[in-house]
Order: sequence, then structure tokens, then C-alpha cells
Amino acid sequence: MTIKRIFWTSTIVVLSVAAYVAVGVSKGLEKALSEDPLVWASDIEAFLEKGVGEPGSLVFVGSSSIRFWDDLAEDMAPVPVINRGFGGSKIGDVVHYADALFKANNPHAVIIFVGTNDMTPELTKSVDTMSSRFVAMMNAVRKQHPDAPVYYIAITPSPLRWAIWNEAKAVNQAIQVLISQMPDVHFIDTSEALMSGGEPDPDNYVFDKLHLSAKGYDIWAEIVRSRIFGDLGLP
Repeated sequence: MTIKRIFWTSTIVVLSVAAYVAVGVSKGLEKALSEDPLVWASDIEAFLEKGVGEPGSLVFVGSSSIRFWDDLAEDMAPVPVINRGFGGSKIGDVVHYADALFKANNPHAVIIFVGTNDMTPELTKSVDTMSSRFVAMMNAVRKQHPDAPVYYIAITPSPLRWAIWNEAKAVNQAIQVLISQMPDVHFIDTSEALMSGGEPDPDNYVFDKLHLSAKGYDIWAEIVRSRIFGDLGLP
């Protein structure tokens, strides 16, 4: 094969891969921007096929930051985990699929991170809307697990959505007030740890300036694990 042919073959392969990735990103963005929870039906079906997990697990539910937490099992060892993170999900999506998402066998705790995709330049929701949806989500959790400890990881800052951070902080504050009135529901705020000089530290995020990098996940793991394991007396 000539050098010229190798070059063009390689170019076609690279362009094909790029096009495939672009289509995937486009579809993912379309789902994240949708207000129709039915766009996540296949994701939820996949969770159901995996079953309810081991008894005494830590159940993690939420958006892509949970989904992409590749070292979650290692970070929470020796306690088993169930990862039910899905794409660009929003609080309304979690409420819609609550029966499936929170299904578990006597979990040690339920940990939730969702809300960042409700607070974007395209879809920013009011504090009242976010508060009412949060209450609906907590009611759905308690329907299945009336006595399990619940931890809510607050909306995090990111370079991509820094322009609306004040609005996101207002939602965090409202949710924290709600949580203070809910038995055995706890608020975990990781925002300050992810920032440097009053702004999101770029080293804590990957190229898209939204999702956490390995360093960012290390910060999350340290804060989340120490809080939950300390509260529950886990090894």
C-alpha cells in the first residue's frame, strides 16, 4: 500500500470516528436538553436488568457525574455500590423513574447528585421549581426506603456554567434549608473544594469544562466517603 493511500485511509478512519463521536455527543446533548423523561427509558431498562444489587449497598443515583465515576466501587470499598447515573438527567427525570432508580435491598444509604442539568444557560429553573421537585424526589425515596440515610451532593460549580453559578448557589441554599427539616437527610457541599481563587479549578475538570477529571473525582471521593462512612460508622 502506498504512503498516499495509507494517509487517506488513516484520514478516513479518523474522520469516521470523529463523525461517530459527534453524533453520539449530539444525541446526548439532545437528551440532556429534553424535558421528556421518556428519552431515558432505555437507560432505566438497563438498570432494571442488573437487578437490585447486594444487600447493604450504597445506592448512587444521578446524572453523568455519577455515571462517569469509574472508580466508585474502589472509592467506597469494602461497602458494595450500585451506580445508577444516567446521562444528562434532571430532577424531574429522577422523580419520574424513582421506583426503578431507588430499588435496592436494604441499602446502607442513598446518595443523590442531580440538579446541575436543571441549571444551565438553556434550562435554568427557578428556586421554587427546583425546591418542589426536590421535595417530590425525597418523597419518592422515602416511599421505598423510609429509614435509610439519604445524602444529597449539592450542585457543583464548573467553568462551563460559571456564568449562572449564583443561580445554582441559590438553589443549593434552598435545598439545604429543606434538608434541615427532613429526618436523616444530609447535605454534602463539595463546591469550595473544587474551586481555587474563587473560581472552578480547571485541573478538576476534563476538556469539556463540565465533568470532573481524575483529580476532581479524588476530591469528591474523599469528601463523600469521609462523610458517609463517618456518619454510619462504616470501616
